[in-house]
Amino acid sequence: MNDSRPLILIGIGANLNSPEFGSPRDTCNAAVRELETAGVAIVRRSSWFKSAPVPVSDQPWFINGVVAIETSLTPSKLLTVLQATEDRFGRVRTAKNAARTLDLDLLAYGELVVGWDDEGDTDLVMPHPRMNERAFVLLPLQEIAPNWRHPVLNVSLEKMIAGLDPGQQTLIDCASNKKP
Repeated sequence: MNDSRPLILIGIGANLNSPEFGSPRDTCNAAVRELETAGVAIVRRSSWFKSAPVPVSDQPWFINGVVAIETSLTPSKLLTVLQATEDRFGRVRTAKNAARTLDLDLLAYGELVVGWDDEGDTDLVMPHPRMNERAFVLLPLQEIAPNWRHPVLNVSLEKMIAGLDPGQQTLIDCASNKKP
């Protein structure tokens, strides 16, 4: 990764089968490939993790991972690409935290802080406002950017992981971690 470019992080997850792409794992792998055709260069990719839904529900478990990317897209244009990709993969937005065929979250765009003061664009909040509470984000992130520090909370990744709710169930998905 070019050190002069910002570390841009995207969370990837799915817990429903996609009619076109198959299982959640296959869908996540296809989403990584799709992003590469949309002006996004994947420079690091975590393993896939299996995680119970947060908040706890009777939904199927998720497949989750994190990628570090390089792109010339602005944060708002990148968010548009992520949402269009979700739509193409069959995501239907119903209730908050509903099961989904694909979830792409812009976790961080370098040190940029947007939307934390409740002013401006409510669709774009960076870093992601709940990422520090979610094992399914922090554990994959630790694989690809172990020294990452939250630019608002000014807390290391290690401390965020130590502070996670111990009830979150997140397991590395060893069978699926052959890079596509």
